[in-house]
Amino acid sequence: MCKELYLDLLKRSLLDIIYEEETTHTTNGTYWPKRAFTMIGRKRLDNIQHCVESVIANDVQGDLIETGVWRGGAVIFMQGILKAYNITDRKVFVADSFQGLPAPNTEKYPIDKNSTMHTIDYLRVDVDQVKHNFEKYALLDTNVVFLKGWFKDTLTNSMIDKIAVLRLDGDLYESTWDSLTALYHKVQKNGFVIIDDYNWVNCRTAVEDFRKLHNIHDPIVIIDAWGAYWKKS
Repeated sequence: MCKELYLDLLKRSLLDIIYEEETTHTTNGTYWPKRAFTMIGRKRLDNIQHCVESVIANDVQGDLIETGVWRGGAVIFMQGILKAYNITDRKVFVADSFQGLPAPNTEKYPIDKNSTMHTIDYLRVDVDQVKHNFEKYALLDTNVVFLKGWFKDTLTNSMIDKIAVLRLDGDLYESTWDSLTALYHKVQKNGFVIIDDYNWVNCRTAVEDFRKLHNIHDPIVIIDAWGAYWKKS
């Protein structure tokens, strides 16, 4: 009961609905909040909890990682779950440029050519701010590892060995492709791959192309209007 109460309170706080009524936007993650540390909504936070608790219960080896963290809400929640279960032998990797999205590489990834997301200041959150957000919940420790830079530069040579939960939130084809290419083979059997922006055509196309290239047939489960995930067989 204590774990459930703590994790529910943590979700409410990260969504900034402690003193506000929960709405369909905060449930489904269809808003860009002013104060909340995450914009993914309760359903996708519930999904993170399901996946992390599943790998704990089934002793799936590996660490947790999100690629594209914004203010850090999702990875703060991952770390909170580990703390609630008194788990000290898994790391939470926080991967982001911490300077927003990359400008489209139109030559290599033409599907991203119309994206203007790299121009949006709202999506740029400095690494020190994300660390401070962890500190607000007393959840910043040596098991939280920051990977700062573009995914094509940081993920391939990262220190990650095994992954239990891989969460992608990079929006673009390029970001999604780079993350899957660098990390998917490290996801362990019965681990999870979560795609935050699956309903965004650029992201979904990258996922479909990657799954086809690597002959991946694990069924995709829809979380809400945007997110989806699958369990690796």
